[in-house]
Amino acid sequence: MSTFILGIESSCDDTSASVIKNTQILSNVVANQEVHKKYGGVVPELASRAHQQNIIPVVESALQEANITKNQLNAIAFTRGPGLLGSLLVGTSFAKTFALGLNISLIEVDHLQAHVLAHFIQESEADLVPVFPFLCLTVSGGHTQIVLVEDYFKMKIIGKTIDDASGEAFDKAAKILGLEYPGGPLIDKYAKLGNANAFKFPEPKISGLDYSFSGLKTSFLYLVRDQLKIDDNFTKNNRDDLCASIQKTIVQVLLNKLKKASITTGIKEIVIAGGVSANSEIRQTLLNYRNELGWNVFIPKLEYTTDNAAMIAITGYLKFRNKQFTDQRITPYARSTNRY
Repeated sequence: MSTFILGIESSCDDTSASVIKNTQILSNVVANQEVHKKYGGVVPELASRAHQQNIIPVVESALQEANITKNQLNAIAFTRGPGLLGSLLVGTSFAKTFALGLNISLIEVDHLQAHVLAHFIQESEADLVPVFPFLCLTVSGGHTQIVLVEDYFKMKIIGKTIDDASGEAFDKAAKILGLEYPGGPLIDKYAKLGNANAFKFPEPKISGLDYSFSGLKTSFLYLVRDQLKIDDNFTKNNRDDLCASIQKTIVQVLLNKLKKASITTGIKEIVIAGGVSANSEIRQTLLNYRNELGWNVFIPKLEYTTDNAAMIAITGYLKFRNKQFTDQRITPYARSTNRY
């Protein structure tokens, strides 16, 4: 018997709705918010207003694309957190109201857990999924974690950033170079044209499996600042090399710790998730490691890397099978509680 779940994602500035039939995604609609570009980052108040405008048409589009009616839904899954509280309130309120009106189950989803479980979306029976236990490097603008995944809902963070996230480091470097927001994709774009060995940046010396990117951001800032005193056109003339060099360093930092985690745990089933997993350098390096280190590597499709409701829907389906429901008293949380 088929189970239909509507997933709703509204943790930041993208409003997304997705319909899943068991493990197969039938629709995944995303409404982006272009308004934030001119501010160089997401403005929370503007984001929550845009969610209010977008959520109904996005859900309608998702149902139409999936070719089902709302009455065929078995449950509604929504992002409870972490994220921007105003944005989360919009998605949470809509999900609670819609589920109440349809008299169907309500399922809360942790945003970071959903990034990991996106790998269990199967568009066909031939699609392979990770085998437990596996290591997941979750990398985004707000989070950088190495997660030991022993089961769908048994996950343990064994490494994390002690300050800034890797995605934030990409965006900060882009801002220093005068690139538009979001800067991460532009760093990736221009890096393809540059020499990754043109500039050297120190790799943070953090013990264990934890990360730090604040010092790397400062090092990049000071290099550009000092060179601009000598040459006003330094960033313009060296844009591609700067992008390639900082990207290489960030990727090395991320994957060196992941290699250490693999050696420490003995696990070679390796997964990557989150917005930064769209970066071409990290994807290619992981594929190289598959051969060099004997890793079994899983890299998400690009549409499942950034914030999207498909990952909420698959997590909702897995929770539905496990009868993990919530009630109307549920409230969102802004900060990660490591609850998954």
